Amino acid sequence: MSSVKEPTGTARSSAMGPAPVRPGFAARTWRTVRSSRPAVIGLAIVAVHVVVALLAPLLTPYHPTTGDASHALLGPSADHWAGTDQYGRDVLTRVLYGGRYALGVSVTATLITIALGTVLGCAAALRGGWLDDVVMRLLDAVLSIPAILVLLVIVTALGTGSSVIVLAIAVVCVPQVVRVVRGAALAVVPQDYVTAARARGESTWAILRREVLPNISDVVCVEFAMRASWVVLLISSLSFLGFGADPPTPDWGLMVSENRTAITVVPMASLAPIIGLATMVVGLNLAADGLSKAWGVDRIREGV
Repeated sequence: MSSVKEPTGTARSSAMGPAPVRPGFAARTWRTVRSSRPAVIGLAIVAVHVVVALLAPLLTPYHPTTGDASHALLGPSADHWAGTDQYGRDVLTRVLYGGRYALGVSVTATLITIALGTVLGCAAALRGGWLDDVVMRLLDAVLSIPAILVLLVIVTALGTGSSVIVLAIAVVCVPQVVRVVRGAALAVVPQDYVTAARARGESTWAILRREVLPNISDVVCVEFAMRASWVVLLISSLSFLGFGADPPTPDWGLMVSENRTAITVVPMASLAPIIGLATMVVGLNLAADGLSKAWGVDRIREGV
């Protein structure tokens, strides 16, 4: 970060007197979002995806996995706005339901990744010494292997399925999150309020929760938005290569893979999921960049 935020928590109260009343994290975040146009646009795009995914059963009369062979490879019409695929399934329906799958798996994988990365990064920064050296060398070893190769090895060994994909994403992305969070935590650890907490004999977990995390919450939020965009792409890439969602699951990457051979006949069968994927990634990136600039989070200096 470009600067360390004002200390928060019990250490501040004991070392510097009563703390002034400050708005909560949610209120400060909302004020920050409103001050950044890219963040507003990005979050609006993501919100539209979330609403459409939740309301998918109400927005289309068709089933995402049931097709009619007599209606295969139809172009856009009043009955099928984006046409049908080679199995006679409504393309728009599968795109809408595909957002559900993308959001569900991506959010779950990102939450687990951010949680593990934050704990490991803060622990490495707080404890230092041999623990920091061991953790960072192990992470460097994982980061030296291409992400897509690690993903393919894991899903080949353990099989496909949502739980395996979440595990694979965590293995690939946790090292990157650890580096970012550790860089932010290293700027907080030398502060007086952390030193005071250590002098009082507080545990590492208590210091992490009360003193460190409140002062790097902006970095964690930006990292969540940025990492989520990469997770969406990775999951779609796995599905496109045949190692992600199993047919006939409505997944954007799988839809592109299934319909690419008929792209000259029914181009919307491939373009519609690509548009869905692209808009979600753009929305997440805009949100991350807007929040990063508004909060003054320097991602380059923090290890990304």
